[in-house]
Amino acid sequence: MLYQQERQDVCEVTKMMFNRFVTNAAGGNISVKINHEHFIMTPTLMAQQKFCDLSPDDILVLTRDGEIIEGKGNITREFNMHIGTYDTLPNAQAIIHAHPKELMVFASLGLEVSHLTESTRKLGEVKTLPYAPATSMELAEVVKTYMRSRKSDIPVATLLREHGVLIADTSLRKAYDMLERLEYEAYVNFQAAVIGALGLYKGEK
Repeated sequence: MLYQQERQDVCEVTKMMFNRFVTNAAGGNISVKINHEHFIMTPTLMAQQKFCDLSPDDILVLTRDGEIIEGKGNITREFNMHIGTYDTLPNAQAIIHAHPKELMVFASLGLEVSHLTESTRKLGEVKTLPYAPATSMELAEVVKTYMRSRKSDIPVATLLREHGVLIADTSLRKAYDMLERLEYEAYVNFQAAVIGALGLYKGEK
């Protein structure tokens, strides 16, 4: 089996995402850049059909043109969004797209996540991109254009309007770490807004 350890790692992170509610049965996907020609990626419908409980042979080994070399199942149509991000961020080695509970509120309303804690400040802006239909080439182009504006920033995270979050980093574990940090940041943002609206916090004296 090609890249067995890397594919096992993707399985572990995928299951953790589902169990910890940073994605849901509506989907999400993970990819890792192995080298210039080969990528590994979760198959389409990984959440809906398997509740993110995958085995290494479920993980697809792909060329940059989307040809399946190994793995069961079909390639997700989000592959274009992933490959476009790799093309514009040469330092990216892993990408996670997910549907986290707290961040989905910001993505659905088109809001930017503020850095109220220090754990996510290295991301810089975390804005919501203009709406484009899920899995579409239009969405892939929206993401690619934004990533081009970020130049070589790593890590980078952005929200997809009404759809979820996309995070790129230098390794899969780092990307997952940033996903959880950002989900907690969204929770802090929401609770801070509630506390402010109730008049319980008026800022530092």
